[in-house]
Amino acid sequence: MQLKNNHNSSFWTPIILIAPFFLWGTTMVAMKGVIEQTTPLFLAGIRILPAGILILLVAILLGKNQQITWKGWGWIGLFALIDGCLFQGFLAEGLVRTDAGLGSVMIDSQLLAVAIMSRWLFKEIIGFWGWFGLIIGILGISLIGLPDEWITNWWQGNFVDVQLSWQSLFDNGEWLMLLASLSMAIGTVMIPFVCRHVDPVVATGWHLILAGLVLFILSFGTESSQWVNLDLSAWLSLSYATIFGSAIAYGLFFFLASKGNLTSLSALTFLTPVFALTFGNLLLEEKLSNLQWLGVGFTLISIYLINQREKINQLSIFEKLKFSLQNKKINN
Repeated sequence: MQLKNNHNSSFWTPIILIAPFFLWGTTMVAMKGVIEQTTPLFLAGIRILPAGILILLVAILLGKNQQITWKGWGWIGLFALIDGCLFQGFLAEGLVRTDAGLGSVMIDSQLLAVAIMSRWLFKEIIGFWGWFGLIIGILGISLIGLPDEWITNWWQGNFVDVQLSWQSLFDNGEWLMLLASLSMAIGTVMIPFVCRHVDPVVATGWHLILAGLVLFILSFGTESSQWVNLDLSAWLSLSYATIFGSAIAYGLFFFLASKGNLTSLSALTFLTPVFALTFGNLLLEEKLSNLQWLGVGFTLISIYLINQREKINQLSIFEKLKFSLQNKKINN
């Protein structure tokens, strides 16, 4: 990522650049570590509602426009339902049934869906490397999400012994994470429409607050003993997920995006599952099968190719032009 040369350039360090992705990755580990002491919907709600309040306070301090039209509230409500309730709800429910590192990889696969929807909605060009990345990503997600015995049987040409059970898919958690990823992807492509009517920082704060309230209502209606078993360590983990993993991480990301190149910054999103996998292994002793590790590798490659498809394509064109000029010199 190219940073501007000015008297504040010392502020732009690699540590600051990777901070949002480190916080998002480690937040997955923190949430996984506390999930057995609480309930999924309560965990989802307590992560985002206080974060939304903090973001709104920052928006007020920054002098952001707080006026919202009825149409703006409509978009915020829809944004809260999809990017807040569904995304955070599926994520928390998925964490009950899968590892933090694996879940983070599944969440980051939302870039695949974003690329496809952006091609359809905004006529964005995917290109050869983008489509190649999508194919690799689908393969990677399949290796992660499908039971190993299915893949082994299919590889051996044994299609008879594969027991198709939707219940078994959702019980392992990866498919709940995939639903969370799709919800996040839909929320991402909604952002340009939301920002036509509401300041993006204000919309972020309000959509987190509204979604958090809904999740709390659902939690109190369907869950019990949400905080009875929470000890001091668990409350510290929840505070970390709320303050650092939501409010500060999103704030840093938007700040960096406003100062630098968004495409280059977005390319660093592949670090999120790397941090989650690393700290999940160190702190929670999470283990993946060989096929799942292969799927993780394919998915990370896919995310990188999709994010960097324009640069890779430009490099390819440059190399072709350079090769063509060299041939002309030789022929002359």
